[in-house]
Amino acid sequence: MIALNGVRCTVRSWRRSDAQSLVTHADNINVAKHLRDRFPHPYTREDARAFLKHAATDDPTNLAIEVAGAAVGAIGYVPGRDVERFSAEVGYWLGESLWGRGIVTEALGLLTEHAFAKTNVLRMFALPFADNAGSARVLEKAGYTREGLLRSSSVKYGVIKDQLLFARINPAWTDGS
Repeated sequence: MIALNGVRCTVRSWRRSDAQSLVTHADNINVAKHLRDRFPHPYTREDARAFLKHAATDDPTNLAIEVAGAAVGAIGYVPGRDVERFSAEVGYWLGESLWGRGIVTEALGLLTEHAFAKTNVLRMFALPFADNAGSARVLEKAGYTREGLLRSSSVKYGVIKDQLLFARINPAWTDGS
């Protein structure tokens, strides 16, 4: 079990008991419109149960953001493969009622430092939609650098969207040799 404690939040392993809180915070079009299509909308109790069946089985790359004892969002990363095996794509979301409080910035910092310290990750990167200014600010405040603009690189709800590329490099990385 993972528990990374900050001042504003805790980043921790999912629990099956998180289902109701997950539905409360995830079932929101203003959250879903900024995420990949695999994040359902509407977000139902069945979606929460199916997600937690996998995520609550000690998946160290997919974690809950907890505030005041409740799971109010998620943060995680997907390790790269082959020549990108030392990179990982990070993603996150937070219930809209908690936006603007520095919670995700803190959670991203906690997760990034944890991944750098506990795994052999050289580079963490994110690809927020270019019109998601809040996410871009989160990444910048968490020490990520904007590296580029990927024009017409995605389609969400039938709309062509640009994406930004942000990354943070592990200054203590070694290749193990």
